[in-house]
Amino acid sequence: MKDHQHLLAQVNELRLELSSARKINEQLTDELGKSDLRFVLAMRGANEGVWDWDIETDTVYYSPRWKSMLGYEEHELEGNLSTWKSLVHPDEQKYVLDKASEYLIGNSDAFEVEMRMRHKNGEYIYIRSTAFKIIDSTGSQAIRLIGYHTDISKQKASELFKIKHSSILEMIAKGVPALKVYDEIALLYESRHPGMRCSMLELDGNALLHGGAPSMPKAYCDAVNGLIIGPEIGSCGASTFTGKRVLVENIETDPKWKDLKEQTLPHGMRCCWSEPIMSSTKNVLGAFGMYYDYPALPNAEESADLSSAAMLTSIVMERDHNQKRMRELAYTDELTGFSSRSHLYLYLEALIERSTLNASRFALYYIDLDNFKGINDSLGHDVGDIHLQEIAERLLLLNQNIYLISRLGGDEFCILLENNDDITTTKLAQKCLEVVSRPSLLSGRKVIQTCSIGIARYPEDGQDLKSLLKAADTALYDAKENGKNQFSYYRKSFSNEAEYKFKVEQYLREAIENNQLYIEYQTQVDIQTGKIVAVEALSRWHHPALGQVPPCEFIEIAERIGMIKPLTKFVLRTACTQIANWRKSGVNNIRVAVNVSPSHFLDAEFVPMVRKVLEETQIPPSYLELEVTETVVQTKDKYLSVFAALRKLGVLMAIDDFGTGYSSFASLKHLNVDCLKIDKYFLDDFADHKTELLIESMIGMAHSLGYSVVAEGVEHVEQLNLLRTLGCNLAQGDFFNKPEKPETIYELL
Repeated sequence: MKDHQHLLAQVNELRLELSSARKINEQLTDELGKSDLRFVLAMRGANEGVWDWDIETDTVYYSPRWKSMLGYEEHELEGNLSTWKSLVHPDEQKYVLDKASEYLIGNSDAFEVEMRMRHKNGEYIYIRSTAFKIIDSTGSQAIRLIGYHTDISKQKASELFKIKHSSILEMIAKGVPALKVYDEIALLYESRHPGMRCSMLELDGNALLHGGAPSMPKAYCDAVNGLIIGPEIGSCGASTFTGKRVLVENIETDPKWKDLKEQTLPHGMRCCWSEPIMSSTKNVLGAFGMYYDYPALPNAEESADLSSAAMLTSIVMERDHNQKRMRELAYTDELTGFSSRSHLYLYLEALIERSTLNASRFALYYIDLDNFKGINDSLGHDVGDIHLQEIAERLLLLNQNIYLISRLGGDEFCILLENNDDITTTKLAQKCLEVVSRPSLLSGRKVIQTCSIGIARYPEDGQDLKSLLKAADTALYDAKENGKNQFSYYRKSFSNEAEYKFKVEQYLREAIENNQLYIEYQTQVDIQTGKIVAVEALSRWHHPALGQVPPCEFIEIAERIGMIKPLTKFVLRTACTQIANWRKSGVNNIRVAVNVSPSHFLDAEFVPMVRKVLEETQIPPSYLELEVTETVVQTKDKYLSVFAALRKLGVLMAIDDFGTGYSSFASLKHLNVDCLKIDKYFLDDFADHKTELLIESMIGMAHSLGYSVVAEGVEHVEQLNLLRTLGCNLAQGDFFNKPEKPETIYELL
């Protein structure tokens, strides 16, 4: 029995030994498998750091290369996940673990991430980690995650440098202030070379001005600001002077720094390499400096970066130099040296803001030289420019209370006057008229230049730039209208008039294009028989918003905006059509008079237009009389040829408003007309003996030349009796009838 029990014990012991041996064998096999796998990974890339995470035990194997990447020895760092977590940048831990989890549970096909890991020296390096998973024997879950790390810091640094470099170029393109860009450039190159400090100095004349140096001590920056350049004045002073690179290995011993090292050495700067900043035209703009806190000369990478940094900085400096030049051109009038229009606007806006805060007043003068175009046309633009410079010198002598004098362009100037009362404002305006009108000698000719001035006051006449300029310009227009060589203060009524004229101009174009005007007729009566022999067609316009607009207003505007041609065409066609209709109704021997603009006599299409209207309406040409003002009597060949062409058509011609223009009696012999119309101006004062003599002379002269005479504006029987006595042929005026619509005239006929 004892023997049996002893035997059974030996069997159990043997079983335990066999079981233990099997487990040992399995562990050895497993470890051998892991080692083989790690060896394969190690062979896969000798420069990669291998790691192996046993998910079941939550332990991590770190290869010696993996540790050395982060600056650790082989015996350092514990093999667990906590160690890994402590090394990964806090901002990226969750992201990396989530990526690993997604891969392990099968939601993604691969695991590859980029992250930052902390080096033993405290800096972060960029790592790319790639791994694959090991599945258990059942194929249901991952039990290990094995991979390797690659140090991509240099590649990443290069990528980040390019991104930052592009960002700086974008800042330059967008016009970011230079000082901000300078700091970004310095920080960019300092990030590539730990311990380096950079500075940029800009050359102004022969002095260097501080540009940007975010890592340099302020005391040093202040010390070198304004430094006069020279061949032995530090690294930057020498490089800007010579236009060449200057490398100083040791500031303490280099003679270039003998007068500057006391400002440098206390701040830990021991070497300085300087590259001149050059423009695209090879002009020196400044210097880029690189400093270390130990003596050294640049290696190949640092040398290349010194050139690169100077080139990048040159883009900023040249941009600012060009912008400065552009501002000078934009803000300064090159001919006179006065402020330009752009600068005036900026200054005026600032002055308005300041005056609002201080509750102060100022005056804006808008000055225009009278008839300056004549000087350019007769003496040439070169002489005109010299004359403008002379006028500018005179304006400088006006008054010490002037804020600003500006030339807006051409012969227009503006003055801003510090002002508290209208007496001061008026005195300056009078002084301005006086100094401008002093005699000038231009190309041997004595010239008296005058000017017109419009004055607007802040805040009464406008409280912003636009309204003040508009007020001054409106006042200037009034001074011009009243005869020039004078000044005019802005009045609110000016704006109302200008606004009304603008509306008339705006609506008139539409009214003409859409035939919204109409015609009234006033009769012309034979003084001896009392019979109606003609009618004058008068254009009329009633607008829903403006009401009845006087012809004297809209006809002048039609001339100015180029709509007189379609207006005349409308009146001609309407009047001739009316004559044709009356003829069909049995009213014959009535002609129609139509006013035409002198500008038509310079239009090659005018005669064909008249011919076409006559053909369309089928009235005899002698039933149409065209009235033109005395301006056309001026003996221009083109005028005469058009007169002749119209006479050839058989159309009658009349000189309207005779006696009020500038025509001479002698010039009448060049024109073959049928009638003179005496202006109502003479009849208004018919009781005066001189007036009677003038009317008698005009009638006698016209009859001697074979012309008939029509007197306009007859309103009283006494006027009619005088005209009958003097032998006038026809009369027109309210005494007979006012302008009426065609229906009323038909009844009279």
